[in-house]
Amino acid sequence: MGGDTFSRRLADVSSEDTGAVGGKSANLGELADLDVPVLPGFTTTADAYDCYIERTGIGEEIESELAGVDADDVADLQQRGERIRTLISDAEMPAELESAILEQYEKLAAQLDLSDPEVAVRSSATAEDLPDASFAGQQETFLNVSGRTELLESIKHCFASLFTDRAIVYRENNDFDHLEVKLACTVQKMGRADLASSGVLFTLDPDTGFEEVVVIEAAYGFGEPVVQGVVDPDRYVVFKPTNGIVEKELGGKTQRMVRRNGGTKLESVPEDAQGEFALSDDQIRELATYAARIEEHFGRPQDIEWLVDGQLEELFVVQARPETVHGAAEGNVLRTYSLTEPGDADEMLDGIAIGNAVASGPVRVLEDLREMDRVEEGDVLVTEMTDPDWVPVMKRSSAIVTDRGGKTSHAAIVSRELGIPAIVRTGNATETLSNGDPVTVDCSTDVGRVYADELEYEVREEVVDDLPETDTAVKLILGDPGRAFALATLPVDGVGLAREEFIVTSHVGYHPLELLERGAEERFVDALRTGIAKIGAAFYPDDVLFRLSDFKTDEYRNLEGGWKYEPEESNPMLGWRGASRYYDEQFREAFRLECEALRQVREDVGLDNVTVMVPFCRTPAEGERVLELMAEYGLPPEEMDVYVMAELPSNIVLADRFAELFDGFSIGSNDLTQLTLGVDRNSEQLAPLFDETDESVMRSISSLIEEAHRHDRPVGICGDAPSTIPEYVEFLLEAEIDSISVSPDVAVETLLTVAELEET
Repeated sequence: MGGDTFSRRLADVSSEDTGAVGGKSANLGELADLDVPVLPGFTTTADAYDCYIERTGIGEEIESELAGVDADDVADLQQRGERIRTLISDAEMPAELESAILEQYEKLAAQLDLSDPEVAVRSSATAEDLPDASFAGQQETFLNVSGRTELLESIKHCFASLFTDRAIVYRENNDFDHLEVKLACTVQKMGRADLASSGVLFTLDPDTGFEEVVVIEAAYGFGEPVVQGVVDPDRYVVFKPTNGIVEKELGGKTQRMVRRNGGTKLESVPEDAQGEFALSDDQIRELATYAARIEEHFGRPQDIEWLVDGQLEELFVVQARPETVHGAAEGNVLRTYSLTEPGDADEMLDGIAIGNAVASGPVRVLEDLREMDRVEEGDVLVTEMTDPDWVPVMKRSSAIVTDRGGKTSHAAIVSRELGIPAIVRTGNATETLSNGDPVTVDCSTDVGRVYADELEYEVREEVVDDLPETDTAVKLILGDPGRAFALATLPVDGVGLAREEFIVTSHVGYHPLELLERGAEERFVDALRTGIAKIGAAFYPDDVLFRLSDFKTDEYRNLEGGWKYEPEESNPMLGWRGASRYYDEQFREAFRLECEALRQVREDVGLDNVTVMVPFCRTPAEGERVLELMAEYGLPPEEMDVYVMAELPSNIVLADRFAELFDGFSIGSNDLTQLTLGVDRNSEQLAPLFDETDESVMRSISSLIEEAHRHDRPVGICGDAPSTIPEYVEFLLEAEIDSISVSPDVAVETLLTVAELEET
């Protein structure tokens, strides 16, 4: 045997050869036919591995070492694994196998026009990268392999890595026969990511399973530190249907892995480079294009590694495998976690949330893996970072908290696969949390928080398949963009109210005029654009009605620097708010930032389903001024729908005039009730008088709907009443409202109610 039996060019293999060359090599061969750039190279075969084991005569010794192995006996496992790896690494390469490998190496050298091209040697197990199992990170990778002798030695070590401790444990736990799994070696030109950047990506959101985005993480240098969580990478989210960039989050990137003395080492990244993104916008979109092409070809979500070769200044895909957490899931159950404890819980620290869940337990801080026996079932594992060797201890944990890492770090990926909530990149969890202390890990939003004590929480499960269709649209009220992807599976007709205020308070924190004064207006625009785009992408192509800012003066004063720009008002509820601010000379520059964020969402990201709603518009003349200003700031009303909030008696009385200006109405039942009844909704004394079912309020709503429909204008409602008063839905349907927007927790219930009432 020899030749193609033991080694083959990557360009000559495909998915049909998975059994012969393993998942990694087979997938790379497939990519060559998709116009996806792949570094040139070759692969050894499963026959080559068999030849090595048989001709060296070490098969029986390996089988003997594996007999009676106990994955839970860590010490014994480590000893057996070390003996097997030594057996394989120390054996002599059979002559015919050596000849076949070097023949392919010479062909690669000729192709690259180099005498001794440097290569990377990676494992490609025959049971790796399968749709229902991920062997990722269990075998070894060898970089900067130079020359024939080093190549042969690296392949031997790669064979040996089939029996790393973590690989043995994985096969034991998943009932794979150790001797049936074979190892091929992928050999490719060494990509010079050390001179540029590299990272990983998923063709879905790895936290929620939302499939309409590509999520990319990038850092400088070689990619191993990204996977291991050693560096905090940049994070980019791209919306597949438009290839628009939804989010760009700058990572720390304080270190990078580079070549040194024939090997690799971590070095510090200059401060100015840390403040720059590792990829340009064009490179982000190029990567997303390749990712979508790969996913379409394989017919399922993918987990992809990539690099930018700094010498060639080109992007390359170095690995593609099935995403095995969400991609293998069946059914469509929405689980919503929420704390039920009072809001004054003691928050100890925060970080990036992984998993959209809540868990609690005693803290167990580990400095390194040698302490793994200290972790008991249900403990909250707290450590600097994790790697594949940590999997056995992670499985025993109720939650994981790390100092470092990003959303595609090892801790993040494995916690998702295990169904365990995790918080990464806390910065100081190992210093802040103490062994044995009870804590609650809350990952129910995009910011993960650790609270003191074991707090009460609830889990709501809603099956969202096979729900009835309704004539009346049921939409969501949504403020937190971090929940958007998780809620995208709800069978609603879009978002009837997306609130700007949550984005500003949670992701900006500064008064917009303060940022303008500091020359930092991009911070406001970027945060607002990202938040709007997340919601718009989650519900595309259904409409997302974004309400322009409706802070009151006392709320604006609470933002950083707000005291400098906001007057003291005796009744902010009736003061300088909504439309009256936008055209005011004191505020119009801040309004320009809102319009710019919306323009970027619609034009740059391509989310033309995002439309606008003007709140607290007192008169038609005021509405005209706002529409003119929007056009001046790049949002011409003739190119998009613009709704007006119907929350003042003047909106009802002059509904015909407002209908001439705006494309639709959205009833704000809270403000409409207080202004119709003259009741301050924040007054405890007057609380019994605040009644959205009062006849005057309901007549106003019915009158508005009738007049709006006379002018062919749709009407929705986005107040609290439909969410909190069951009989209100019946009244709205009788009044022939066009849409009802409710909070996510009652969306399915409301949809069922609407369907039932429409049938009667």
